[in-house]
Amino acid sequence: MKKALIIFSLLVMGSLSVKAQEVTTQNFNEWRIVTVVESIIPMGLGRSRMIENMTDVNTEDFRTSRVDGKSSSMRTVSRKELKVENFDEAKLLNFFSAAGINFQNVASNDAMIAARIMELESEGYSLVYVTSAVESHAGKDDDGGIFISRMYFRKTIPIK
Repeated sequence: MKKALIIFSLLVMGSLSVKAQEVTTQNFNEWRIVTVVESIIPMGLGRSRMIENMTDVNTEDFRTSRVDGKSSSMRTVSRKELKVENFDEAKLLNFFSAAGINFQNVASNDAMIAARIMELESEGYSLVYVTSAVESHAGKDDDGGIFISRMYFRKTIPIK
């Protein structure tokens, strides 16, 4: 009986020491944003693109704080410094041709966008949000506009 109690105690203590040595794993989310700008300028004069940033940015370098709600040192932040140099750009087709909406162009853009979504999903990203907006043709004095969509992708990465 005494032997069984000693063996049981050793087993319990051994399992506790193994539990104490386990490394806890935390996760963080890595985000990718893909922006699609599709021109609605007639006759192929617009520029339609799928854009992805490839630069890490520290937002603290470009932020200031207001203490009294009025005074701001935002003028010390240069817009020139905000521009990133590294980004991916894929050409897309414009929505309009000389005759109006070109549905073949719409389908071709859909194929490009779907292919990029599938590439990112194969890299472990999940499409989480999509936002879109349009600045559309507003009559004969307005000969242009864009349709813009932002797709937000997330990948959960374990860190030890």
